[in-house]
Amino acid sequence: MLIPFFSQPIIKLFSLICFYFFDSNNPYILVRKLTHIQSLDTIQMKSLVRIFLSGLFITTVWNPILCQEKNNEDNTIMNLLDQEVSVDSLETTLEALMKQHQVPGLSVAIINEGKVIYKTVKGYSDIEAKQKVTNKTIFEGASLSKPLFAYLVMKFVEDGKIDLDKPLHEYLPYEDIAGDERYKKITARMVLSHTTGFPNWRTEAPDNKLSIKFEPGTSYEYSGEGYQYLAKVMAHILNCDDEGLEAIYQKQVAQPLQLQYTKYVQDSNNLKNKSKPYDKGNRIKGEEVTGEFGSAYSIHSEAVDFSKWLIALLEEKGLTKESFNALFRAQVQLPEDAEERAQGVTNWTLGFAKVTLPMGTLYAHGGNNWGYTSLFAINREKKWGYVMFTNANQSMLPLQFLMYLNGMK
Repeated sequence: MLIPFFSQPIIKLFSLICFYFFDSNNPYILVRKLTHIQSLDTIQMKSLVRIFLSGLFITTVWNPILCQEKNNEDNTIMNLLDQEVSVDSLETTLEALMKQHQVPGLSVAIINEGKVIYKTVKGYSDIEAKQKVTNKTIFEGASLSKPLFAYLVMKFVEDGKIDLDKPLHEYLPYEDIAGDERYKKITARMVLSHTTGFPNWRTEAPDNKLSIKFEPGTSYEYSGEGYQYLAKVMAHILNCDDEGLEAIYQKQVAQPLQLQYTKYVQDSNNLKNKSKPYDKGNRIKGEEVTGEFGSAYSIHSEAVDFSKWLIALLEEKGLTKESFNALFRAQVQLPEDAEERAQGVTNWTLGFAKVTLPMGTLYAHGGNNWGYTSLFAINREKKWGYVMFTNANQSMLPLQFLMYLNGMK
């Protein structure tokens, strides 16, 4: 860009012009200078005026922009403790943790004050083919699907198409659990806050049948099954199949937020650029991607694209203030013996884990599909965010790097 190259000489010239007129409070000196200016011919006067106006434009308009660009290139980011963390230390730690946890590849972004301030990709999307991760490499986000789906559901709550507290069976009976009358109490609110009584997946049972563990709405049990039921209800209400539900998500959420790669039902581009899954450095074979709209598990993305949605959450875009308040309001307190408690999770909202820490409150969610691990966290007050995708199975790297970033061990 030419402006930075020429800006310093012009600014110096402008400064000399200003000094020429205003270097002294002595009126005699000022009169002498004005007399000298009057002796200039018209062409000289016009040239001086042009130089003066150019300098004025550079210092008042371009110089703040140049300073902003320079600030964006600062070699530090801010953590939740309002401490500066050097990018060099982030890079060194990230590479060490990747090696320690045998993570082939990753995509990560950090948000400060509502803007992506740090982003990087590292490692391999395909070790065997020696293909490195790029900014177009796609990862499975797994359960990061859930809070994004909750955001989509709130769109239709606003439109009056679904009521958070109306029993779902009144929209669509569920034959898979019809033998247990308690399921007729289950609502969208219970699904989004994991209080349906459903297990995570029915495959956890010896007979692979769906069951209810407790009276709906009375306790907490993390459940992907509930989200899948709600997706079926939404498709029924909107009179569409899974591809139709993806198209609606694209229209309602992805396109307005310019999410290019963040999809529930994958297209050929995402599949072409998708990273391969690994477990402790070993390639996992036989993975498959179905055409199902997996509201609980099927989101695919990469860090920068996904961060656009995180920024929308921080800036409260796409939903009403009332909907955002509902989305982040605690719905259930986790039992003291819940395994999520060890990670600081105290409550569940509509789609988000609420993490209460000394440095503030985080709204977060992790994701684990076979061969992929992901995590995001946001702090609404500071408009701070973090997201990481990896192609490593059940990896602790995303959590450990978040902890390192914020001075936690």
